Amino acid sequence: MSELIRKNASELIQLLQKGEVSSVELTKVHLERSTAVDADVHSYLYQNPETALASAAEIDKRRAAGEKLHELAGLPIAVKDNLTTTDAPTTSGSKILEGWIPPYDSTVVKKIRAAGLPILGKTNLDEFAMGSSTEFSAYGPSRNPWDLTRIPGGSGGGSSSVVASFQAPVAIGSDTGGSIRFPASVTGTVGNKPTYGAVSRYGLIALASSLDQVGPVSRNVLDSALIQDLIAGHDPHDSTSLPESLGSMAEAARKLDVKGMRIGVIKELMGEGFQPGVMNRFKESINLLQQAGAEIVEVSCPNFEYAIAAYYLILPAEASSNLAKFDSVRFGLRVAPEGNPTIERVMAATREAGFGPEVKRRIILGTYALSSGSYEHFYGAALKVRTLIQRDFAAAFEKADVLISPTAPTTAFKIGEKLEDPLAMYLNDIATIPANLAGIPGMSIPIGLADEDNLPVGLQLLAPAREDARLYQVGAALEKMHEDIWGKRMIDFAPELEVRI
Repeated sequence: MSELIRKNASELIQLLQKGEVSSVELTKVHLERSTAVDADVHSYLYQNPETALASAAEIDKRRAAGEKLHELAGLPIAVKDNLTTTDAPTTSGSKILEGWIPPYDSTVVKKIRAAGLPILGKTNLDEFAMGSSTEFSAYGPSRNPWDLTRIPGGSGGGSSSVVASFQAPVAIGSDTGGSIRFPASVTGTVGNKPTYGAVSRYGLIALASSLDQVGPVSRNVLDSALIQDLIAGHDPHDSTSLPESLGSMAEAARKLDVKGMRIGVIKELMGEGFQPGVMNRFKESINLLQQAGAEIVEVSCPNFEYAIAAYYLILPAEASSNLAKFDSVRFGLRVAPEGNPTIERVMAATREAGFGPEVKRRIILGTYALSSGSYEHFYGAALKVRTLIQRDFAAAFEKADVLISPTAPTTAFKIGEKLEDPLAMYLNDIATIPANLAGIPGMSIPIGLADEDNLPVGLQLLAPAREDARLYQVGAALEKMHEDIWGKRMIDFAPELEVRI
């Protein structure tokens, strides 16, 4: 297998710009990699090699003609299958949208196409992004390349595993409560959730509109920065889109300096419930930051203990509203029951056949939370908790420039291990959910392997809204400290990957 697939996106960009490799060659070697391993990993729901290679050939032709191209032109990329694409099915991991070809591209996909990045395929996810393990995909689970018996995180396990298994140098994910950051943590990749509104949600199949955000997945911090710079920006099609630019994330990632920065350790995301090996790597990272000249302070966010409860009222409420459009009439699956097929019976039969168990669970919960007798008691109370969490963050950022915590309480668990216990599954997102409730940016970077199982551990960085650049500055600096210690990238330690290259 070509060594090109092991290079970071930033390295591949330089090769493309120098003419030392073509986009067709890069696209082809990544497609060949998928042919070799994706039957085991199951990162993709859809691939069209002919389309990807045609896009790559067009970029090579334009480059050869001396045309000025985007910095990332020719770099292959994978896209999560809840972003609409006119030339490929968009299923959101659900049978109710099986085979659906959207009539328009999402804004993020439009930007990717305009910049000349060949799209390798659409990646797997929990159905409508509801899950933490990709086990709730209607098309079967993705697997963690570090250990194929374990989950790659969710909902974006396809995007994390496609990058971790060297099937794509970068990918696009979406994050509603940790769906980029948790998969990054358990697969040894980098995942970033931008500030709410920094990246357009137009064309993203909505789960919870006040929580969803699109972001990058990569194998190092600079690569994620380059992708965020590409996909971010105001979009008049998205009413929540920020009007201003947040600046260059790539420029921030190249600073590699934390001297004098105040790093806040979140008291409530330490200790009980966290795997010892996770905490060992996290404490080592704190020491590295301190040795590099950062000031470490402890901050308290007491209302974080209510975050999961609030989230699992707000998200299902918004999801039950967003998913009402899947009614068998306008698009998607249609099931006609026997007898008298009234619209009500057709709709009920279609939703029964088309939605999986986790989607049904959350629709029922959300509909109940919004009912006339329960609205104030449940949904209204959850919104008040959301405000308290936002206040906790505001107070914490008065003491610190950036906050840190473990991204997840454990390393990747076994496939099937938590399927019968939804509450245990939900607890995986204990550290990531608060950022979505507050609309602030969050990033997960790999910081080593847990002592117990030699599986990846992630560290989460959080910054105030619109201060995404701080994450890239601190994240890249900490990444460099770890690489100096290991002598190589952590992704290169993966035993499953070594066997398959």
